[in-house]
Amino acid sequence: MPDVVATVHILSSVGLVILLVLWIVLFKLAHLLLPLLRHEPLIGWSVGPLGVNVMSLREPPLLYIWLDVLFPACVSGGVLYLGLFTNLAPVALPQTPFVEILTLTTGMLLTSTFDIINALRDVRHPLWGEARVLRSILFSRVTWTKIHFTSFGYTYVRDNFGFSPVDLLQVF
Repeated sequence: MPDVVATVHILSSVGLVILLVLWIVLFKLAHLLLPLLRHEPLIGWSVGPLGVNVMSLREPPLLYIWLDVLFPACVSGGVLYLGLFTNLAPVALPQTPFVEILTLTTGMLLTSTFDIINALRDVRHPLWGEARVLRSILFSRVTWTKIHFTSFGYTYVRDNFGFSPVDLLQVF
């Protein structure tokens, strides 16, 4: 293992920063793409330091729950592979299968651990309807995100909770 660490060289620090930013942005975009492809009525979305989250009304099917874990993880692994083990790499890493597998697995686990925990929670204790919307709003408020409601979200909140989205956000 000391031999592996000794052979790592940073070739371009700017390229490394660009790779890290690109890795995170493409991972978050993969998460955003899946809910938008489902074409279900959206309550709203929240934008904050942890990315963009989409609030929907229906409980996702089991296939979608696991696809929401696997697709962004594969995007994360693909970006890491292209960015670290091809000619574009800003870091010189040993080209051994052990290093490649260890690096890609670690990177995918870094980005997807929270998604795996959420998927296990959704499979074990699924929420839908008002409870799912309230959980999404509560999580968004805790992480200091800005919540934007769609026109469907405004009418849904007004019809089901009896007050406006602004009032609902003040409750939390």
